[in-house]
Amino acid sequence: MATPSGALPLRASGVKEERRVIFASSLGTVFEWYDFYLYATLAPFFAALFFPKGNDTAALLSAFATYAAGFLVRPFGALVFGRVGDLVGRKYTFLVTIVVMGGATFAVGLLPTYQSIGWFAPILLVTLRLLQGLALGGEYGGAATYVAEHAPQGKRGYDTSWIQTTATLGFFMALAVIGACRVWMDAKMFADWGWRIPFLVSLILLVFSIYIRLRLNESPIFKKMKEEGKGSKAPLSESFLKYPNNKYVLLALLGATAGQGVVWYTGQFYALFFLTITLKLDYLSAYTLVGASLLLGTPFFIFFGSLSDKIGRLKIILLGCLIAAVTYFPLFKALTHYVNPALEAYSEKTPITVAASECNFHMFVGPWSKFTECDKAKDFLTKQGLSFKSVPAAGDAKVLTKIGDVEIAGWDEAKFKDALTKTGYPGPADKNKVNYPMTLLILFVMLIYVTMVYGPIAAFLVELFPTRIRYTSMSLPYHIGNGWFGGMLPLLATALVAATGDIYYGLWYPIIVALITLVIGFLFLKDNKDRDLKYDD
Repeated sequence: MATPSGALPLRASGVKEERRVIFASSLGTVFEWYDFYLYATLAPFFAALFFPKGNDTAALLSAFATYAAGFLVRPFGALVFGRVGDLVGRKYTFLVTIVVMGGATFAVGLLPTYQSIGWFAPILLVTLRLLQGLALGGEYGGAATYVAEHAPQGKRGYDTSWIQTTATLGFFMALAVIGACRVWMDAKMFADWGWRIPFLVSLILLVFSIYIRLRLNESPIFKKMKEEGKGSKAPLSESFLKYPNNKYVLLALLGATAGQGVVWYTGQFYALFFLTITLKLDYLSAYTLVGASLLLGTPFFIFFGSLSDKIGRLKIILLGCLIAAVTYFPLFKALTHYVNPALEAYSEKTPITVAASECNFHMFVGPWSKFTECDKAKDFLTKQGLSFKSVPAAGDAKVLTKIGDVEIAGWDEAKFKDALTKTGYPGPADKNKVNYPMTLLILFVMLIYVTMVYGPIAAFLVELFPTRIRYTSMSLPYHIGNGWFGGMLPLLATALVAATGDIYYGLWYPIIVALITLVIGFLFLKDNKDRDLKYDD
């Protein structure tokens, strides 16, 4: 069959063209992930910029809630842009998504803070975050589908694994730009205006990404399908209301992407937040360690993607979920041991209890929020990276806190600080006592888990669904698994820690989800690595 001038012949476009497709698709997606993860990296910092003061833990949870809002809306972006991608085409759809993402990110860099415009600041921030989530909901499915439909038979895992590196590389780019700003600026300059620079830089990336994407041709498999009149006229209903497609959408979510999502976000984001918030490691050291683990681990996305072409996708994904679930508790306890050994020793010798009858759990902070003395006491202890036990009220005091042998009735910040000093609380991690090689090794191990579950996932999802509904069908379970199960992890894990007083309790969330995925994936899913996309219905 003859092809129009400038178009790609089906399958046989050569190694050079294959590499161009991978590069162009991956590069644009890197920039889009960079935009999305800037806020994620700065979420703890944004708690002080865009939310009122009064309870730092509640403000942090609100910052994480705003961070999570972008993830919650991602499935809706998958529905909107997935439908357009299956009706109109892959190329033009993910061209639109990158414009929306880049524009919203640039606008964040122009936002006034809470101090300037009050509650309008977080409202505008949430609005822009929602636009980012909608755009990302359409981006990934388009890029993965586009590359997979260009890939030769037997190389689909390898080719799409380059797309899988983009989220980590985008995260690394965000860390690098923010880290450079922090090195160049002092803390006050960064707080005043320097935080805006990483967002404003996205405009340059946007222009470059648009230029790259405009040079791409449409997917050859999609073009062939349209020429033969086999496209879906209703991809949403065919994906989610027609059996067996709807069954595979549900199984893809619960048996693959949910576990993949929590393992991904635990190994990259929650590990970073644990280092900086709980263990009190300075930002620059934490960024450097996590960034180094990303650089060391990124080639393994390609390794496991390529390996999946030989042995199958699903077994690698499920094995990653299993190993992660079994080892998270010892790995995070090892992080405490090697990053802040003084804090570990203090916690072991200094039991802390909080006795109170009036304690409220604040998932979000707002004008309605009222903080009791118990809330303030627990907030203070949580911010110090300390575990504590909640016990029934004792005596007439609204809250009675015992730190070692020191008892404090009521809430008085000065007395709490004095009690910590008397009992030998070490404060921030001592950079001279951090075991950097062991810390890097632990972060690298967790990133290997990430590469196991994430490297083969795009090829696995692409192969589950036919061309006419592929963009829509694969995008929804991916973005629910990553956007809801994974993206909610920092919020839910932090909330579990705040509610229980145990700095490790938040790990139960990714462990349980990963084990559920392991069971469902093992029982109900199978590999389709040998499926020829050219001939599917």
